[in-house]
Amino acid sequence: MATLRIGNGAGFWGDQLSAPVRLAEQGRLDCLTLEYLAELTMSILALQQAKDPAAGFVTDFPPVVESLTEVLRTSPDLTVVTNAGGMNPQGCAAAISPLLQAAGLGDLPVAVVTGDNLYPRIDTLLAAGETLTHLDDGTDFSTVRSRLAAANAYLGAEPIAQALAAGSRIVITGRVADASLTVGPAMARFGWQPDDWDRLATAAVAGHLIECGAQVTGGMFSEHAPASSLADIGYPIAELDAEGRLVITKPPGTGGEVTVATVAEQLVYEIGDPSAYLTPDVTACFADVRLEQEGPDRVRVTGARGLPRPETLKVSMAYQDGYLAAGTLVLAGPHCVQRAREAAQAVRQRMEQAGFPPAGFQAEVIGAGDLYPGGRETADDPWEVTLRVAVRDPSRETVERFTRELAPLVTSGPPGVTGYTGGRPRPRQVLSFWPATVRRELVTAACEVRPAADWASRP
Repeated sequence: MATLRIGNGAGFWGDQLSAPVRLAEQGRLDCLTLEYLAELTMSILALQQAKDPAAGFVTDFPPVVESLTEVLRTSPDLTVVTNAGGMNPQGCAAAISPLLQAAGLGDLPVAVVTGDNLYPRIDTLLAAGETLTHLDDGTDFSTVRSRLAAANAYLGAEPIAQALAAGSRIVITGRVADASLTVGPAMARFGWQPDDWDRLATAAVAGHLIECGAQVTGGMFSEHAPASSLADIGYPIAELDAEGRLVITKPPGTGGEVTVATVAEQLVYEIGDPSAYLTPDVTACFADVRLEQEGPDRVRVTGARGLPRPETLKVSMAYQDGYLAAGTLVLAGPHCVQRAREAAQAVRQRMEQAGFPPAGFQAEVIGAGDLYPGGRETADDPWEVTLRVAVRDPSRETVERFTRELAPLVTSGPPGVTGYTGGRPRPRQVLSFWPATVRRELVTAACEVRPAADWASRP
C-alpha cells in the first residue's frame, strides 16, 4: 500500500491492442490506465454517434477488456481507468458487459463518469453569460453556433477518485483531462484532498509523463539507438507514494528505455507555459522539476509544485466545416519532382474548368522536401516521389469532383505516374476544433457504479 503503481497501456485510439494486457501481466500494477482521446478523436466519435446513437465510444476498448478478463480475475486489487467512453460512456459500459459476463465477471463493479457533455446545454450556458469565445483567436461563438456538433468539458480527477473509493474495478469516463486518469487513482489511494496542491501537481506530472504511452519509454525518442528494441517496447509505469514521491519506470525485460532524456522529452511535450500547466485538478509548475537516473530504466522525478486549479474548465467543441478528400500517386523516373507538380496543377485546372474551383487545395511532393520546408536539403533529382493532393470545400459536390480527377492522370497526365492501386478517394465530413472555457461551477460531474451485468440493460 506504500507505493501506488499506475501503468498506462494506451496513448491514443489506435495504439497497440496487446500493450494493455502485457503491461497488466508484467507490471505488478495497482491501476491500469488507458488514454484514448484527443480533439480529433472526439470529432470522429461525434460523427459516429450522429449516425448511430449507440456508437460514440472507443471501439478498441471492448477487445482490450476481453484480453484483460483473466488478469482481472486473478488480480482482485487491479483497477482499470479509461476515457474510452468518449461521447457515450454508458454505451461503452454496455459493450463490455457481455464480455465480462462471459468470463464470469458479471458482478465486477463498473463505474461510468458523466457530466462532460455540454452540447444539450449550450443555450443554457449562453443564457448564463458564457461567451464560449474561441480560446486562441477570440472569434465570436455565433460564427459556428448553427453548425455545432459536439461540446465536451474537460473533467478532472475527483469523480474518478469517487468511483474507485466506491469499489469500482473499471472506471469509464468521457472527456477528462489526460493527466486526471492518474491523479484520480492517487487521490483515492492516499486520501489526498482537492487542495493538496503540491501532491496533486506531482500526480499531474506523473499522468502527463505516462499519458502518451511508450513515448516516455523510448518511442519517438530523438536519440533512438537500434539496441533499444521497439518491437517489444515496454509501456510506462508511474510509482507514487503518499508523500508525492515519483519514479517513472517500465516492466523489466521489455524493450525501449527509461532515461533522463526520454523522460525530459515527454515532460516538455505539449505543455505550453511550463510554470503554469493548467489542469482541472491543479495548476502544475514544471519549472523546478528535476530528473535523476535512479537505476536502469528508473527515473526519479522531483520538484513539482502546485498552485490552485483554474476557475474555468476547458471545453472541446467541434463544428461542421465542409468536406475533404485526399489521394496519392507515385511518380518515378528522371525529373519526377517537376512532373509531380505538373500533375497537381493539372488536377486543379481541370476542376476549375469544370466549374468546381475548390476553396482549399494543397499539393505535397513527398521526397522533395515539401513536408519539411526549409529543412535539410533533398536530392536534386530523386527518381521517385509520392504526390499527395487534398481538397477541402463547403460543397460535397466540389470534393466529389476532385475524387474523379486523380485516376485520369494515369493516362492523361505526365509520364511515370504509377502506384494508383486503390479506388477513388472518398469525401468525408470535416469537423473543426473550437476550444473555449466555461466556469467550473456550471459543470457537474457524476459517477454511477453498477455490477457489469447491469450495464447491459441500461436505460
